[in-house]
Amino acid sequence: MRTLCCQPLNTSLGTILLAASDQGLCRLLLPGEADCPGWFDRHFGGPAAPGWNPVLRRATAQLGQFLAGERREFDLELDLRGTPFQIEVWTRLRSIPFGETRSYGEVAAGIGRPGSSRAVGAATGRNPLPVVVPCHRVVGSDGRLVGYAGGLDLKRLLLELEGIDVPGHATVR
Repeated sequence: MRTLCCQPLNTSLGTILLAASDQGLCRLLLPGEADCPGWFDRHFGGPAAPGWNPVLRRATAQLGQFLAGERREFDLELDLRGTPFQIEVWTRLRSIPFGETRSYGEVAAGIGRPGSSRAVGAATGRNPLPVVVPCHRVVGSDGRLVGYAGGLDLKRLLLELEGIDVPGHATVR
């Protein structure tokens, strides 16, 4: 039987909820973000229970290091749940280097599907692990900040944490 644990984590961003199975981190809810009704039931057959497992302990430590500016990449086991296309997009997002951004069109081209930037945007919007799978590094084709589950202010804050100047627009690199 698969164990599914969750824990709230107080961070400089606010309270984040982390959830992990025995296989890896599976969900990160940003402050103020409402969980999709039935997400755990659909993907795991039931809710996550409060508790700790080794994955949650590592994720908590690494997220704290990232937010303190002491970590640039996450080295965690992930248990991604989504369609094959979504997982392909999320895997591509993980290759965007710290301190850089990409447009939705660039992500689409990077997975060999030029012209599918809207589908990439939809998959990015369903990312169950924001920050860890860095969807905050994806911007509009003109460099504008667009769409983020935690809101554009949080997206801007995360980009600035990575040293990306976003006075009015993010710089697409």
